[in-house]
Amino acid sequence: MKLTKFIKINPADSVVVCLKPFTKGETIKVDNKTITILQDTPAGHKILLQDTPVGINIIKYGYPIGHAVKDLKAGQWVNETNLKTNLAGTLSYEYHPVKDELNIPKTNRIFNGYLRKNGEVGIRNEIWIVPTVGCVNGIAEKLAKMLEQETHLKGIDAVHAWTHNYGCSQLSEDHENTRKILRDIVLHPNAGAVLVVGLGCENNQPDKFEQLLGDYDKERIKFMVVQNVKGNELEEGMNILRSLYNIVKEDKRTPRQLSDLHIGLKCGGSDGFSGITGNPLEGQFSDFIVAQGGISVLTEVPEMFGAETILMNRCKTKELFNQTVSLINNFKEYFLSHGEPVGENPSPGNKKGGISTLEDKALGCTQKCGKALVSGVLEYGDRLKTKGLNLLSAPGNDLVASTALASAGCQIVLFTTGRGTPFGTFIPTMKISTNSQLYNNKPNWIDFNAGELVEGTDMQTLLQKFIDKIIAVANGEKTKNEENGYREISIFKNGVTL
Repeated sequence: MKLTKFIKINPADSVVVCLKPFTKGETIKVDNKTITILQDTPAGHKILLQDTPVGINIIKYGYPIGHAVKDLKAGQWVNETNLKTNLAGTLSYEYHPVKDELNIPKTNRIFNGYLRKNGEVGIRNEIWIVPTVGCVNGIAEKLAKMLEQETHLKGIDAVHAWTHNYGCSQLSEDHENTRKILRDIVLHPNAGAVLVVGLGCENNQPDKFEQLLGDYDKERIKFMVVQNVKGNELEEGMNILRSLYNIVKEDKRTPRQLSDLHIGLKCGGSDGFSGITGNPLEGQFSDFIVAQGGISVLTEVPEMFGAETILMNRCKTKELFNQTVSLINNFKEYFLSHGEPVGENPSPGNKKGGISTLEDKALGCTQKCGKALVSGVLEYGDRLKTKGLNLLSAPGNDLVASTALASAGCQIVLFTTGRGTPFGTFIPTMKISTNSQLYNNKPNWIDFNAGELVEGTDMQTLLQKFIDKIIAVANGEKTKNEENGYREISIFKNGVTL
């Protein structure tokens, strides 16, 4: 990308985005027209290119991002004070399929992963302890620490207890969502072995939960119900964990094709650079991995609002289009059922970084999935079964959405951020900064810098570095969240707690 002080993303846009701060009185030349800046405008924010009357749409990425709430002048700073969303309730949609081909060649590159008995491939070889109910969180955490201290992690990557608040006092959909997410964690290929710890009196009964696993590997997945243990449950748990450890420590990495990689696409703490650097870079990688026969997964459904027709028209079939329409409208109805507007999403940090409306955020957010056609649509808690680009139902909340991506079967989450965030979910959560300032300020959080794209590095050069980095993580290189030990899960909750 050519080094400039601003960028006009699409020829149809009525704004430019500041790549550097502008001061009042400066001038810019756009489309042979000289614009005088009317206000000091921070980097990442928008400057209007033409006089815009109240009620008229403002265009960015080639699409409306909302309408002016008062008469605006060319050169004015456009932000949440003078721009309002066009989003309202549910909509009817028409299918206008796009049939673009990626034309990305296949590569002979490989990574080294762990082939599991069911044919799935992990990029970590860890031992996990999964409580069926929050009441046994303390036991699970203590067992994890005891095993780590006893083994010193020799021959394995880590030991973790994935604690949560649920498994009891939930009804209907919430209860089933908890069961599905816990099932998905137990079956995840990044775990070489799992101990499921139950209490015994919870709604999520261990025997019923075991049935939910289907035909699982009984050598590597074990159960302990602590109310049924005579004596010390920690001793019993350690006996089981020692037997699992003796199996897992013998596992070895073997060469695997890139088609075995399943990649989650996520953004959080976004800024005005997210749709210019980090998300387009992630989109390029998404297209690359799809072209290799792998899987990429886009979620954060509320952050598709305003850009949903782009995704709908990229669906391979009418059935997938209908599923995507349901994905969008069901989430809108969820908002409306709670008396909440469908267009109120950008956080204070988003707005400070230059994102003014949900459409503004969505049009940048959806760039994470590149240009590939949509091959699959998943409900919350579903596991991946279709190669290519998949859409997954989950909210925009960073912890909940990242957990959902991991639960679907992704081995890595690629997480772009312009404001910065340290957390990680139960799989490697690779942070990509959208600007170099964040990368330099938070080297203990950020794994890769996409900010180079506005400093002279071209997309294809940076993409190759990005591919190298992701393969290195797949081969075992720890992400910052793994190094810091910032790993947790969060399960979506909608209904009452008894």
